[in-house]
Amino acid sequence: MNITQDEENFNSGQQESMAEPLIMQRKVSIHVEAHLLENNNSGGSMFMVLLSTFIAVCGSFAFGTCIGFSAPTQFGITSDLGLSLSEYSVFGSIATIGAMVGAITSGKITDSIGRKGAMRVSAVFCIEGWSAIYFSKGVVSLYIGRVCSGYGMGLLSYVVPVFIAEIAPKHFRGGLATLNQLMIVTGVSFTFIIGTVVSWRTLALIGILPCFVQLFGLFLIPESPRWLAKVGQQKEFQLALRKLRGKDADISQEVEDIQDYLQTLQHLPKSQMLDLFQKRYLVSVTVSWCWLMVFQQFGGINGVSFYLSHIFESAGYPSAMGTVIYACIQIPITGLGATLMDRAGRRPLLFVSASGLIIGCLLVATSFYMKAHELSLEWVPALTLTGILMYVGSFSVGMGAVPWVIMSEVFPLNVKGTAGSFVTLANWFGSWVISFTFNFLMSWSSYGTFLLYATVNLLAILFVAKIVPETKGRTLEEIQASMN
Repeated sequence: MNITQDEENFNSGQQESMAEPLIMQRKVSIHVEAHLLENNNSGGSMFMVLLSTFIAVCGSFAFGTCIGFSAPTQFGITSDLGLSLSEYSVFGSIATIGAMVGAITSGKITDSIGRKGAMRVSAVFCIEGWSAIYFSKGVVSLYIGRVCSGYGMGLLSYVVPVFIAEIAPKHFRGGLATLNQLMIVTGVSFTFIIGTVVSWRTLALIGILPCFVQLFGLFLIPESPRWLAKVGQQKEFQLALRKLRGKDADISQEVEDIQDYLQTLQHLPKSQMLDLFQKRYLVSVTVSWCWLMVFQQFGGINGVSFYLSHIFESAGYPSAMGTVIYACIQIPITGLGATLMDRAGRRPLLFVSASGLIIGCLLVATSFYMKAHELSLEWVPALTLTGILMYVGSFSVGMGAVPWVIMSEVFPLNVKGTAGSFVTLANWFGSWVISFTFNFLMSWSSYGTFLLYATVNLLAILFVAKIVPETKGRTLEEIQASMN
């Protein structure tokens, strides 16, 4: 039988149309298989990312123990060593001076010897500091130990969030970086509670343990791939990225993105401090330093934390009970913030956190106003406790961690060291200002102090709404290119 040309065309078209769904189905199948393989590789490779994060945040825990050490040990140290109140006040505050020195040098050290090298230096200083405190027979060795520990804190406060941000996959970066803040408050809370049942020398020995864990754990984890790429160690860069992403993961696109971005940065001159105020970096500086760190510190957190017992005593609430409740609430709330960081985003957490801080400040201010004017005095202790818990819970869920997460994300590699030192120094300086002025402000007006802090947090909401970008789900290169 003869087949006409039209019939041939019809049959050919029919075969193509039948084959087309099969081809599309095969493409979809391949895409699904690739997606599943990527998820499996991601799950398998997360072990090294999680291990690296754990080793890094051991330093954060040590940071927290150093912050919390002076609160439960005041009676023991002053009794054993015969310190006056002024001498012990210097002991408590001198760690901030060491931290500011550590902040100044943190960027240079981190850029010169790597993120792991900086963590090793900080661990050594913290071990020396705790050892000096443990063996102290007088005030001089106490001060030396406190300054050394403070210097280690200054280094850690910069290098830990930067290291985590540079090793973490973009969809997990915010949550993992928040573990830095979680472990800091865990260290503080642990020290507050354990310090009530052990001697101050035993507490100093306990403070050494996480430093040793970090020091030896650093031998088990890779260096930051982005730092290795920046210093030209291409082979080590790809090996480190392969360890972090899994042996079967396709890292070619991430390698290409990092290298392309570094090639762009190579055309820029080496950064100096004044370079941060150039137009290309002005948004980064404004977001992560000029205001986010200002709002974090000048919202009053270190005044509340350092003088918590005084606040409770002034309101007629048992200080020991209030301190333990304060310590216990920080950990779960900060953990909640870590789980929400990459789901809700950075901006929503900042909004919720600052709003809660305002409410907490207003509650405490109201309680002190009622006490000053002798109004319903039986409600003052409960209102103070409620306000303080609202305050610390709100700070822990957002303002405590998010500014450090954003700081680790927004600066390009060529200015990250200089910018990081600047930001960390500013944060510690703000910490010193608030802790130094708190008692003077409380003497001026107890309720006025918390109204002032509420105003700062209100300004924080306006700033976040107008200026701060959302960085959730974006690579570091994407964030920095869009901002700079």
